[in-house]
Amino acid sequence: MATTGVKPKESTAFRRGVVDGRSITPKEREAMLQPFLPEPPTSPSIPSKAQIEKASHKKKKVGPIRSFAHFVIYHIIAFIFSVFFRFRRAWRLVKSKVVALLKYHHRTPEFIQRDVKHLDRLPQHLSVILDLHDNDEDQGSAGLEGLVNDVCEIAAWTASAGIPYLSVYEKTGRLKSYIPQTHRSVSQTLEAYFGARRKPSLSVRAPHQQSYSPPLTPPTLDLTESNDSTNERQHLALLLLSREDGRDTLIDLTKTLADMAQHKSLKPNQIDSNLIDSELRDAVSTEPDLLILFSPRVVLEGYPPWQLRLTEIFHLPDNNGVNYQVFLRALHKFAKVEMRLGR
Repeated sequence: MATTGVKPKESTAFRRGVVDGRSITPKEREAMLQPFLPEPPTSPSIPSKAQIEKASHKKKKVGPIRSFAHFVIYHIIAFIFSVFFRFRRAWRLVKSKVVALLKYHHRTPEFIQRDVKHLDRLPQHLSVILDLHDNDEDQGSAGLEGLVNDVCEIAAWTASAGIPYLSVYEKTGRLKSYIPQTHRSVSQTLEAYFGARRKPSLSVRAPHQQSYSPPLTPPTLDLTESNDSTNERQHLALLLLSREDGRDTLIDLTKTLADMAQHKSLKPNQIDSNLIDSELRDAVSTEPDLLILFSPRVVLEGYPPWQLRLTEIFHLPDNNGVNYQVFLRALHKFAKVEMRLGR
């Protein structure tokens, strides 16, 4: 303590708080320490009350002007963007209506085939995302009935375009509980498009469930067609997907592979992307070539992620509802896409 000037007696008294057997008070402790403290600064670093009031007075004078300028600039920019987006939405709606009049399918497969015959290629596996709405004014339908109607129309367009595989994703999975009813409705729609003799055969299935495919030819149908024409009849495979086929399936597969590795029935080095791809193809489906969203934004809603690695995703801004124009434009867009596949 020699360097600080504190004597040993004072140091002991300050640490123990006792002088000559008597406890010292806080004021006495402070008085003992006071001679060793530095001198207080001559000019106060803390602003005075008058300086604070003067600064706040200046801020009050400048603040309203800046706030008003910010208010005006913000609303001018908001007005410009609002007008732009409204005109853009109106233009797209008018364009969509015109295209709908010029390119309407009239529930005739020949018209749909004419719209796609000049395309360089078509997807072999088409997938769509649909929503189960309680009320949908744009589509003129609601609930499960409206969802089934949308599936029927898309299935008829797909079969007319010559696409053999269609998967429909609806996150709640309600359609999986009505596979026979869905098959009946889709089959009736195909008959309305193609006729009883030419309608494609249909099979409906869901992951982890057997494919539902009743006899192709009802007993009441007049069997005047030859066997060759029957064999050439087109077939449409319809797959129903839901949210549980995505994340839950990946979790179950991970647990299964980990359990097999722990029990030595599978070596860890055998678990690779090829094995996972093979298992998910068997459990869920193959990767779709084209995914169509009938919504104004790209919202996948839990679609199985593994199946979207190389999928082309299409949507139209400002569109809300299932319509043939989005379907047709998606096929045109897909035909022009260059698939590099990592090259």
